[in-house]
Order: sequence, then structure tokens, then C-alpha cells
Amino acid sequence: MPEWFWAGFWGFVAGSALLVGAGVGDLVALGKRSIASVMAFGSGVLISALSFDLMADAYRRGGFDSTSAGFLGGAVIYSLANWFLSRHGAKHRKRSGEQQPSEKDQPGSGLAIAVGALLDGIPESMVIGISLLAGHGVSFVAVIAIFISNIPEGLSSSAGMKKAGRSRTYVFGLWGAITVISGLAALLGYVGCRGTSGDFIAAITALAAGAMLAMLADTMIPEAFDEAQNWAGLITVAGFLLAFILTKLGG
Repeated sequence: MPEWFWAGFWGFVAGSALLVGAGVGDLVALGKRSIASVMAFGSGVLISALSFDLMADAYRRGGFDSTSAGFLGGAVIYSLANWFLSRHGAKHRKRSGEQQPSEKDQPGSGLAIAVGALLDGIPESMVIGISLLAGHGVSFVAVIAIFISNIPEGLSSSAGMKKAGRSRTYVFGLWGAITVISGLAALLGYVGCRGTSGDFIAAITALAAGAMLAMLADTMIPEAFDEAQNWAGLITVAGFLLAFILTKLGG
């Protein structure tokens, strides 16, 4: 199979964890603290992966200048987009409680949540495709880390959507669409960056990492620490350690 196929395939696989999380949330009535604990673990995994895999790779390719510019740029772009969506009802899109507004409470919030989920998923999917450009196959560390972090995201967000009165068709339709788009985003990352300079690839990789870290700080970590309380730090560290081990084994 050509590499572009594998880029899309692994992006789809990582994105499918959102459906897994939504399915678990639909079948099992987990408490908010349990969901928050899974969210804390996923946050630790993703922080470690973007630190030791994505940022390290960006620095090797382009040095401090391209990496720094991309990293800060990704955080700025994500933060501005997230601020806009938050004003239209997507602020609590990853919360498992009753924070999410219903369509009756805030018309258009369902669309804002859908766009917000797309905003959260595209950067991490793109780096999967970009990782193939090194010529050593896909970064399984990135795939595994994103897959693990997507499970609690789908779990928590779906629980919140359900409490806001959104239908099962809406929830699974949303995550199914995001899964397909994740595959396309990974394919775009591979095709769009193929043949470009190391500095450009470094900047795009770091841009995705910056957006991912801003997403964690704005959406996943607040949910984790709000409910898991005193144990959230320990659970986050456990997730970080797992991804760190995977990074070293993969290297």
C-alpha cells in the first residue's frame, strides 16, 4: 500500500477511539469522578507524547526558530478559535456534567460543539500523517497516545451531550464524522508536507503540538482536575509515564 493510504488509515484508527469512548459512555453509567480520572490519564499521555515525540522531532528538523514559531502560532490559532466557539456554546464541550447548554438554552450550540470537536481533532491527526515523512513508517507513539487520549474525550463529551438532551444519533453521528475527518486530516498532513523543507515540516509539527497543548489546558485538564480532585495529579503522571516509556521503546 502507498504511504498516503497508511497516513489516512492510522489517522482513522486514532480518531476511532472517539467512537469507542462514546460507546463505553452509552453502555456503562460511569460516575463523573471515574470519567475525570480517565480524562486525567489521557491528558498525561498526550502531554508526554507532544513533548518527547512531536516537539523533539520538530526541533531535530528545524531548530529553535521554526519550532518556536510553529508552537506559539498553534497555541494562538487554537485559542482564538476556541474563544470564538466558546461564545457560541462550545465552551464545555468536553465536560461530562451538566455544563453543556442544550439547543433550547442556546440555539446553535450543537453546531458550535461539532466545530469545536473538529478543531480539537485536526491538529493531532495531521501529525500522524506528517510522521510518515521521516521514512521510517508512522509514529506508533503518536498513534497510541492520540488513541488513548481520544477515549476519555469521547467518553466525557458524550456524557455531557447526553445530559444536555442531545440524541444518540447526534452523538454517534458527530464522532463518526470526526473519525472520518481525522483520517482525511492525517492524509492532508502527509500530502501537504511531502517534498517541503525541514523547517516547514518542523513548523507544522510544532503548530499542531501547540494547538494540542492549548486544547489540553483549555478543555481536558479542567474537567480532570475539577472532578478527580486530589488524585488527578497522580493519574496524570501515570499517563505521562506510559507515553514516555512508549516513546523510548519506539526510539
